Amino acid sequence: MRTGITIDLGTSGFRAQKIDLESGKIKKTVITLRNPLPGANVMDHLDFAIHYGLDKAHKLSVTAVKNILTELGVKVEEMEKLSICGNPIQLSIFQGIPIEDLAYAGERKKQKYHIEEQNRDARIISLVEIEGFEEAVNCKLLVPPSIKHEVGADALALIVKAGIIESNEISIATDYGTNAEMALKANGIIFTGSAAAGPALEGQEIEYGSIASPHTICDVEFEGENLRCYVLDREMKTVMGDLVNPKTGEVLEKGEITAKGITGTGVIALIEAGIRNKLIVLPKIQTPDRIIHLQNGIKFTDKDLIAAGRAVGALRAGHITLCAAAGIDMEDLQVAYMSGAAGTYMDAAKAHHIGMIPYNTRHVSQIGNTSLTVAREILLSEERLWELQAIAKEILGTHVMFATSDAFKEAYLLELAYWNEGMSFKMLQKFLKKKKLPMIDEPSPILKIERQVERDIPEIGEEGLEVLEKIGTYLTASVEGKTSCRKCVMICPNGALRMDKNGIIKIRTDLCDGANCQRCQHVCPDERFNWAELTVAGY
Repeated sequence: MRTGITIDLGTSGFRAQKIDLESGKIKKTVITLRNPLPGANVMDHLDFAIHYGLDKAHKLSVTAVKNILTELGVKVEEMEKLSICGNPIQLSIFQGIPIEDLAYAGERKKQKYHIEEQNRDARIISLVEIEGFEEAVNCKLLVPPSIKHEVGADALALIVKAGIIESNEISIATDYGTNAEMALKANGIIFTGSAAAGPALEGQEIEYGSIASPHTICDVEFEGENLRCYVLDREMKTVMGDLVNPKTGEVLEKGEITAKGITGTGVIALIEAGIRNKLIVLPKIQTPDRIIHLQNGIKFTDKDLIAAGRAVGALRAGHITLCAAAGIDMEDLQVAYMSGAAGTYMDAAKAHHIGMIPYNTRHVSQIGNTSLTVAREILLSEERLWELQAIAKEILGTHVMFATSDAFKEAYLLELAYWNEGMSFKMLQKFLKKKKLPMIDEPSPILKIERQVERDIPEIGEEGLEVLEKIGTYLTASVEGKTSCRKCVMICPNGALRMDKNGIIKIRTDLCDGANCQRCQHVCPDERFNWAELTVAGY
């Protein structure tokens, strides 16, 4: 069999498929539950690469991909083609392309620091040109283009698969993930942005959260005063779980499957059902212990509600900001496209009810994992790659940098007040009007919800789906004479750090919170532990 591999290098995790290049059929799928770089979002990954070395970030990414290939049952030297897709930061790190031009907003700063903009057009190169793949002498690497350096291949995939280039309707497409890419088309112009919603929508930064994978709660519904859980099975299909008392966790009726966590879509469903049934009155859970109890001991806390609220607020602030840039009202939006794992499994009506979809939208279409789909298309057709390059060049677009946008800052601060501080919806509307931002209204009925795919990865292949719970990437360092201290080990909130009897520290990078934590370094009493001295290791 002539073998090709296609990979979505996602911020919250990688998704890969083995492809028979002769038939075009998918043979096997492997997903990871996390990204191999330390941190929970793309800004953490960017920070790590800049402060501790692109070479370290690159090696972590490459090591993770090689471990995925092993899980797929593919030898690097036997591959003919590898195609990748993702945001500019993930693609650049994997290829070893400098990322300073992605880290700084504004031309003046780039001139001040003598930063050159990198070429991120479509390309086909030999995989041996990528450090770490020296044995891949017969393999091509295919990389889709960015629209602009800030607007990556994943955003292009979203725009193309949503079909908004050809459409004359005012529409918005959103990838409901950690980086929350979004594109709005109005008056023939495409406005793009990235809301950095954080990992709550992927089930992370939630105590019992998980990326969508087998045995995770993906939906809930009230049956009277009790909650019915719905859980993903081995084939990522939704099956009925337990019926539980949400105030006590008592199981009233056993379901067909056990659960080990809750996905971002399950969190959204829980928030919507909780608000509708007064189990949640923002910003608090209305139970005696401030916890909503689900099956198999899984809990949802006030802290989880705050994290999820920030993600939802960032999404809505992004939608408001793009409408402001386009000079339209929120009510002008006619069609909304939802992509990514969260956008696929999420109940669109519930997402709409809590504001993740603009309230006046009359048609919602759920289109699946567009990034992985486009990666597979270019793997099977180099002509398709150059078609995408032509499309990227022709798009009349405007990128809105949310990090420097006053409209986004104002809208997001209001969203935080609404979700985390108990500001009423009417007061939120009042302040939006006062600040001359596009208005949001009460939810109106959606006329049509179209689910184009049942799963974010519609086909997993005859060899099935494997979930790689350990990516197998580590950072190590030697801390001499500190084996009796172990403060760094004890303070790690995620259990990511271990120390052997010789003082060798080993950090499991997919569990590490990265730049936003570094408690291990700060707790060292005589500063012997230094992140700058960390080196990359595999299993």
